[in-house]
Amino acid sequence: MAEPLIRFEDVHKAFGPKRIYAGLHLSVFEGETLVILGGSGVGKSVMLKMLIGLLPVDSGRILFRGRDVARMSEDELRLVRRQIAMIFQASALFDSVSVGDNVAYGLREHHYSTMSAADIDKRVAWALELVGLPGTEAMRPADLSGGMKRRVGLARAIALHPEVLLWDEPTTGLDPINTARINHLMKGMQRALKATSMVVTHDMKSAFDVADRIAMVHRGRIILERPKEEVHSIDDPRVRDFIDGVAPPDETLDSLLSD
Repeated sequence: MAEPLIRFEDVHKAFGPKRIYAGLHLSVFEGETLVILGGSGVGKSVMLKMLIGLLPVDSGRILFRGRDVARMSEDELRLVRRQIAMIFQASALFDSVSVGDNVAYGLREHHYSTMSAADIDKRVAWALELVGLPGTEAMRPADLSGGMKRRVGLARAIALHPEVLLWDEPTTGLDPINTARINHLMKGMQRALKATSMVVTHDMKSAFDVADRIAMVHRGRIILERPKEEVHSIDDPRVRDFIDGVAPPDETLDSLLSD
């Protein structure tokens, strides 16, 4: 088997008394789409932010192409962030500037010494066309729908030609049409850019639509890491209940209803 592109090794992370990870082990292979499942608050987004150095680890290693991201300097992390781009749940667009300037932001930040203004404009136009929004450079984020904002956020990420795309709840709050559009874009990016993707989602339909493999976080550890075709045959009740949307019994509520 090929060496993982990304590997989390015995990663521990806590916020005060709240333990998020207590020995996280996970591998991500080049060219695949790995979907990360788990309940609210288990640390799925924390995992992505640790990978690009937005949050420090308490202990353990996070390897990207064999180098430990958790031990890198800020200058070294800037180079990693050229290769690993994150698409945030809320799009994180700058409302005060145009769509074109939003998409160009990373290029100007990371490549200001090597790209001309004309080259940046061409890259911005290419990225917006790839996400189905050609000619929108002059628009403002306030003029866009939620689904369009997500696509502008994606255009800003892919303009950097990253090796890895990190998707943080990409379809949350979107209607079914825009959800399908984002799912289609995720699969299209993998084909067009040959990018590796990590996708955090609660949307089971999206998860099985876009994934090559699925991992599940539970109580600070990975309890599932399988090709998506094998997931439905898993007997673990923690996995089955999550995928099937079965809530655990609420004894307090049952008591009230029986009175």
